[in-house]
Amino acid sequence: MPPTSPRRAERHGFVAATPDVTQFDDAVRAVRNGTSAHEAAENLHALLDDDERLWLLDGDTEFWRGMAGFRMEGYNVRPIVMGAVDRVGLPGIRFVDGPRGCVAGGSTAFPVSMARGATWDVALEERVGDVIGREIRAHGGNFFGGVCINLPRHPAWGRAQETYGDDPYHLGEFGAALTRGTQHWVMACAKHYALNSMENARFTVDVTVDEATLHDVYLPHFRRVVDEGVAAIMGAYNSVNGDWCGQNPYLLTTVLRDLWAWDGATVTDFIWGLRDGARSLNAGMDLEEPFRQQRAQHLRSQLDAGETTWDMVARAGVRLIAAQLRSYAGREEADPVPSLVADRSARALARTVACRAMVLLKNEPVGDGPLLPLDPASVRTIALIGRLATAPNMGDHGSSDVRPPSFVSPLEGIRAAFPEAVVRPVDEDKVAAAVEAATGADVAIVVVGFDAKDEGEFIGLDDDTVSSLQPLFPPIPDDVAALLGEAYRDGAQEENGGGDRVSLSLRAVDEDIIGAVAAANPSTVVVLVAAGAVLTEGWRHDVPALLMMWYAGMEGGHALADVLTGSHNPSGRLPFSIPESEEHLPFFDRNAKAITYDRYHGQRLLDRLGVAPAYPHGFGLSYTSFELRAATVSAVDPNGESATVTVDVANTGQRDGGHVVQVYGRTGSGPYAGELMLVGFAPVFVPAESVVSVDVPVSLRALAAWDAATRGRMLPAATDVELEIGAHAHDPAALCRRFAGDS
Repeated sequence: MPPTSPRRAERHGFVAATPDVTQFDDAVRAVRNGTSAHEAAENLHALLDDDERLWLLDGDTEFWRGMAGFRMEGYNVRPIVMGAVDRVGLPGIRFVDGPRGCVAGGSTAFPVSMARGATWDVALEERVGDVIGREIRAHGGNFFGGVCINLPRHPAWGRAQETYGDDPYHLGEFGAALTRGTQHWVMACAKHYALNSMENARFTVDVTVDEATLHDVYLPHFRRVVDEGVAAIMGAYNSVNGDWCGQNPYLLTTVLRDLWAWDGATVTDFIWGLRDGARSLNAGMDLEEPFRQQRAQHLRSQLDAGETTWDMVARAGVRLIAAQLRSYAGREEADPVPSLVADRSARALARTVACRAMVLLKNEPVGDGPLLPLDPASVRTIALIGRLATAPNMGDHGSSDVRPPSFVSPLEGIRAAFPEAVVRPVDEDKVAAAVEAATGADVAIVVVGFDAKDEGEFIGLDDDTVSSLQPLFPPIPDDVAALLGEAYRDGAQEENGGGDRVSLSLRAVDEDIIGAVAAANPSTVVVLVAAGAVLTEGWRHDVPALLMMWYAGMEGGHALADVLTGSHNPSGRLPFSIPESEEHLPFFDRNAKAITYDRYHGQRLLDRLGVAPAYPHGFGLSYTSFELRAATVSAVDPNGESATVTVDVANTGQRDGGHVVQVYGRTGSGPYAGELMLVGFAPVFVPAESVVSVDVPVSLRALAAWDAATRGRMLPAATDVELEIGAHAHDPAALCRRFAGDS
């Protein structure tokens, strides 16, 4: 654990008065016995002196020593401690990042969040969260900073892989599931609040948005995790309507506290998450992460100058203590042993999730039937082509980078699944070599897409940004300066690739390889590795099979083979739409200093433009076929917020398989009359030639519209709502029902 300040440790001792039972332990016991966490936190906060109360409000490690630690050891290899006060036993925030797993230690690397969103299975996501929380605890952490629920309004966003999809309702349900799972063990933190969906310009861009769009499109998913009881919310780097998110009073107080009545803790994003300690405190920001930085430098003098007050210090400190008390009072008590990290069950879950996430986009006949699945007993030669076929490609190398003890590449997975076949790998960008391998092979598998150099977290800063951020740093101690490179000292770490995508198309050489291989071998499968939409118009009509693999985690190679062979029948569905052209997307400038967000993106924008997608929202194929029958609407709750749609799902094919029932709704009146929005979904497993009834929870809140007069979202009348129950948005076979109960 990072050391506390030597001066403060000497002055206050920071040793519990009673070795076995601390004042914090007593407070936890009180909360378990019925005392409110807020009251218990106030009592504990009253035991602290002024220095300790300020100590709660930022990290425990001196800034430049912490930066040197990142540089020498790597990011977050162990929990980062903030606000620990050993004298009373207060553990503080012990931060571990995510969301594709526990970043600290050699932990389980799950598929990225966008892949998990493609499962459309919140129960499965809760299981993932349980493993992540358990592994964080095994590494000594108590706080998970990885419930990422930003809405990617444009698929070029570099960190799209960290979130679940582009629909607010879907995002909120998955964020709530990850929150439930991780909070069995630790505190969960939702991020990045709010309107963070540009990577290269994230430290400088100001997002303008009207109040209705903000509440109807960009905040409902945050409201959902608040209702789920998330322990903390992390602010974003960008500004919204002229105020930096880390010190934005409308977002931090008006919305979170006044409108939503939330009592959790707010934390900044790291290092540049606020610009003024006093202003941030007044606005409602509780904790400056991760080290002793601006508040440590300036907050005491700002208090003396009257720029903030000790009441604000107490407000933030009590909220931080209360979050810890709630977690410790309600979590699993026993700390997991380190041997549980990335154990057999966790790896098996990672493989299951990767299988469930993959989306079959195309599977046309070659010879007597569809090309996929492949039969290991009859396939004798496989051409495996593409630079990503052998690469350890699990996502970007930013703050979400998990370091698993092993990784299974597509090559390793396919060799294990086809032990009798000759596999001809070609992982160089050479068209001639790819054609040579594909010619005469029983099947050619082309693995193409992106890696951490193409999309992901981006830390490279231009000169103007550096000049604006450098004054936020404290002076560099002489004994630390030598440990830091020039880039760290001036605030701009070495560029590690990533950032917002320059193009939504594949590299030109990838498209050349696909075209040449497809011409040489009619049995060609293209496997896409990416976080979001990839434009495929230049080649998708030339190949019989197309599979979205995503960044599939440590067991991704095995999962790919499971899907290709039919050991797992593909059941993933797109958590966004894929357009035919970039002209059908919102305006995007990755270097913009200012941008305006409206409500139209993804499927909603395609509908507004009246253009067909390449693949609609929610689309995905299977090796079997499904039919929806006998849908009924029932259980409309008295407040008109929710209902249940019961559907009979028939598997009309010869293989067992999983399907996702999706419910889209529209209202006949109001400001957004006629717009189709996702309001419910449920995965269901159906044996071959069987019928299974499934209950799909439906949310009318997803159709609510902001009302300026009441400062809230007004629900539509149930009788004004029409539902489409199908396999994807605008499914021509969808069943249409109304809340009036017709069937």
